[in-house]
Amino acid sequence: MDGFAFWALAVLASVFVGMGKGGLPVVGMLSVPVLALVPGMSPVTAAGLMLPLYVVSDMFGLYAYRHAFDRRVLAILLPAATLGILLGYLTAKVVSEAWVTVLIGLIGVVFALNLLIKRQVLVAPARAKVAPGVFWGAVTGFTSFVSHSGGPPYQVYTMPLGMTKAVFAGTSTIAFAYINAVKLIPYYLLGQINLASLEKVLVLMPVAAISVFVGVRLVKWLPERLFFQLVTWALLLVSIKLMWDGYRGF
Repeated sequence: MDGFAFWALAVLASVFVGMGKGGLPVVGMLSVPVLALVPGMSPVTAAGLMLPLYVVSDMFGLYAYRHAFDRRVLAILLPAATLGILLGYLTAKVVSEAWVTVLIGLIGVVFALNLLIKRQVLVAPARAKVAPGVFWGAVTGFTSFVSHSGGPPYQVYTMPLGMTKAVFAGTSTIAFAYINAVKLIPYYLLGQINLASLEKVLVLMPVAAISVFVGVRLVKWLPERLFFQLVTWALLLVSIKLMWDGYRGF
């Protein structure tokens, strides 16, 4: 994992990680596929290399959105997500990752298509309800642990709440910063954290950190409707990819 090709793609992937944590939709999902273009590098290895960058970028994202988030949504979602992560850890050896990935992809596709067909990417503000939040929060934590696919169930719950783009981006950043941090514990216990390439991660960390604030600026610049259109299309594309990845995993 050296040479011009590796570093060029690694820097680009780090930019995507940071901008995604800055609240910009779509780009965050590109980091692992881009890094996996390095000759001889598998997507699993690329994901392991990116994980520390996600955690570091989360810290800068927390700072950037420290004043823009929905406290009620987080209060409902985060405890439920913790239970979902715990369930994922306890069932890690018996749950089919492929089936979970396909199911979450299908949920995301149906939800995104419903919004696009009805052209309801912007909705009126609504109070976050506890029961649906506990359910979707637990699903978010579970699927994030099992297959790194917590985005679709999270968006199924949060998009109908009518948050502004800044609050939506901030709440998402804080929620997944928490989820990623909690996941480190069971991942370590299961031996899934690889620190063999830590020196490369240290070089890439400043790139990801700076890119967080680039993402924040772009979120402020994007019109409200366009922002949520991008979020909805990103949800659709990610969900289709999840269904494909799950199918290939059978």
